[in-house]
Amino acid sequence: MPHSVPAASSPLLELAIDLRRDDQRPLAMQLADALRRAASDAQLRGGDRLPSTRAFARHLAVSRTVTAAAYEQLHAEGWIVGKHGSGTYVTTTPPGTVSAPPAPPRRDRTAGGEVDLTPGAPWAAGIDRAAWRRAWRAAADAGPASGPERAGLDEYRSAVVDHLLRHRGLVVGGSPVETVLATGGTTAALGELASTVLGRGDAVAVEEPGYQRAVGALDAAGIRVVPAPVDHQGIVVDAVPSGVRAVYCSPAHQYPIGGRLPADRRVALVERARAEGWLIIEDDYDGELRYDVAPLPVLASMAPDVVVHLGTTSKILTPTLGVGWMLAPKRVATAVLEHRARTGTRPAPAGQRVLAEFARHGDLGRHLRRLRRELSQRRALIVERLAEHGIEVFGDQAGAHVVLPLLDGATERRVVDRAREEGVVLDGLRRHHCGPQQWFGLALGYAACSRPELEATLPVLARLCGDT
Repeated sequence: MPHSVPAASSPLLELAIDLRRDDQRPLAMQLADALRRAASDAQLRGGDRLPSTRAFARHLAVSRTVTAAAYEQLHAEGWIVGKHGSGTYVTTTPPGTVSAPPAPPRRDRTAGGEVDLTPGAPWAAGIDRAAWRRAWRAAADAGPASGPERAGLDEYRSAVVDHLLRHRGLVVGGSPVETVLATGGTTAALGELASTVLGRGDAVAVEEPGYQRAVGALDAAGIRVVPAPVDHQGIVVDAVPSGVRAVYCSPAHQYPIGGRLPADRRVALVERARAEGWLIIEDDYDGELRYDVAPLPVLASMAPDVVVHLGTTSKILTPTLGVGWMLAPKRVATAVLEHRARTGTRPAPAGQRVLAEFARHGDLGRHLRRLRRELSQRRALIVERLAEHGIEVFGDQAGAHVVLPLLDGATERRVVDRAREEGVVLDGLRRHHCGPQQWFGLALGYAACSRPELEATLPVLARLCGDT
């Protein structure tokens, strides 16, 4: 398994680079091609610092000769340059990109009561408050709008396109006006899809266990939800019932079990969607947060004709903004816009303005690098401390939660109840099921609390689980 390299050291470590040993081209050539494309597509920008060949080799789990040869080729072509005593940097800045000045990170936190270890809450305390205030002030300078922007503000959608490129490796074709819609978040987007391209009584397959707010949004629109079982690698494609109109899934980091959908299942899912007329609704709620390898490419990059990609700021920043995005096939985007025009609805512009300003100054990218570093360390702390008591957790090295398995439903309820008596709020897997419970344990979130609270709570958690 590749070594974990601090994400803050270089934007290069955020790229989804796929080196195939069955490819006839040498690995060094594949790597050079990937970096050249990243620079051409603005995933890497002029002035971006590259990691050392040794660190990059560890990150990719390849020999250092591979990274050294790739760097040598790019240096000869003029894509990168070495600065004595400083490092290696990208030299080419694609048209239309802007370099952002660095800003020192600062953390703050407001103390609370109970220690909340339920999943789904972000590390809001880690947002740089100076950058946060600057973004709100700049958003206010824009002045009031004279009319509704049904698709979302242009500057917001441009920021989303850049975010998808930089942090999810997704090159969005066309202009943001044509390809990306602002939303009020994942649940709001699902409600719009249920009212447009889906109809009352239609069947939609949802991961089981899965995101129950998605289930609620679909159910409220009269959609018939059918369970699709998951295992440790995500949705089991062969077990998805036939006759559905859409499949809702979280392939980058299945919620709540925590697996990532492997390549063969991704291909199988797309093939079934095309053959049976499905729409795949991809919830990429925290796909930016991986700690072992670079984030996997999104499903929308391999099948834009059948995939609706949903993203949100609620997990990587804060629910305060109340905004997300939808990247959809043209027919879907058109239907959503027509629905908004008929109903007079639109996503609120205030949060869009703030996010656009936060991203424009480079603060979003800096926050994501700090976030990955902090949550990676917290996850490692949980795994280490619980392992000292003989307790193992599962779930990919990603996101902001792990799963602690328990024997059965009665044990799960007992641990949750006893923890509450000691001031610790836990989340059992029962509530993530629509039907009979198949998975037993705790979905343990580690973003909302402080690091000292987490350290103080882990012995309590180990004792409670050990008593079972």
